[in-house]
Amino acid sequence: MKILDWYILKRYLFTFLMMLLLFIPIGITVHLAEKIGKILENEVPFGEVMLYFLDFTIYFAHLLFPLFLFLSVIWFTSKLANNTEVIAFLSSGVSFTRFLRPYMIGSSVVAVLAIVLGLFLAPKASEGFNDFSFKYLKKGRSAVNNKNVFRQINDNDIIYVSSFNEKSKEGRNFTLEHFEGNELVYKITADRIKYIEKDTTYQLTNYLKRDIGKTADILEQTKKKDTLFSFHVDDLIPEIYAAETKMYGDLKRFIAEEEARGSSNVGRFQLVLYRKWSLPVSVFILTIIAVAVSSIKRRGGMGVNLAVGICIAMIFVFFDKIFGVMAEQSDFPPLVAVWFPNIIFSVLAAYLLYNAKR
Repeated sequence: MKILDWYILKRYLFTFLMMLLLFIPIGITVHLAEKIGKILENEVPFGEVMLYFLDFTIYFAHLLFPLFLFLSVIWFTSKLANNTEVIAFLSSGVSFTRFLRPYMIGSSVVAVLAIVLGLFLAPKASEGFNDFSFKYLKKGRSAVNNKNVFRQINDNDIIYVSSFNEKSKEGRNFTLEHFEGNELVYKITADRIKYIEKDTTYQLTNYLKRDIGKTADILEQTKKKDTLFSFHVDDLIPEIYAAETKMYGDLKRFIAEEEARGSSNVGRFQLVLYRKWSLPVSVFILTIIAVAVSSIKRRGGMGVNLAVGICIAMIFVFFDKIFGVMAEQSDFPPLVAVWFPNIIFSVLAAYLLYNAKR
């Protein structure tokens, strides 16, 4: 690498690090000011608070990774442009593509960091962050999806409850359907299902079992019935943030299991999976856009470049959130929702880069 490469690469990585060190303490301070009342009210141990904010730091950094990177590149490249250093580089015979090389090397370093963060550090941090939040900060709110739970628990059985109380281990409007091949063999319904933890059994109220016969059905009905099932009580209360807490291999297996069970949250889980790879790619796209926007010396100086950069970053975040919500709340493909912003902004990056070369 030449002096130019080292000069830009060091500025790239140093500014990005400084941006993290600047905004993360601000984020922690704002979050602490917002939550300090509930933390003191619940008399949370100091050690747990410190672990929570460590998890929050990783969670927050991973969440806003592209924004920090984009603003840092805009910032130091604008300074190069204002000091006419970019003009000096290009006037010396260096092509714009060659000028981009140290930026791409820096992007590769940051992308590897994003992969490590997303695959290994962020899942553990997310687990600690969410566990603390629902334990101390969101009392009264459930950390699980306990409404209209519909799941296939194995190759033959499908269960449904309209609601499930995780504290009392009690559900309403329970249904179990057992299939062999494509044929329904029997169906069990109950107004209430309660898990008896002591005996690891289930107590059903207003129990009704219908065995499907070729000529006639056989009914078994009783007021209360204690029985065993092949599923675990956790199958009735899947965690909303379960996907965020799993390593990549575990997450793929978890999604496959949830798809087989007919979970309504598969789209949300797939978003988490696909974002682990779309985020590193967005690092390169945003770097190119930032360089193309800020390498030109403008009359308004660095402020104009920062304003343009912030607008582009906000649009990127807006697209990411909108399509993410669409995938969670509808049949919109999660793969398209995750990669569509990258595709749109890669076209924008190519256009801006073409104009910057001119």
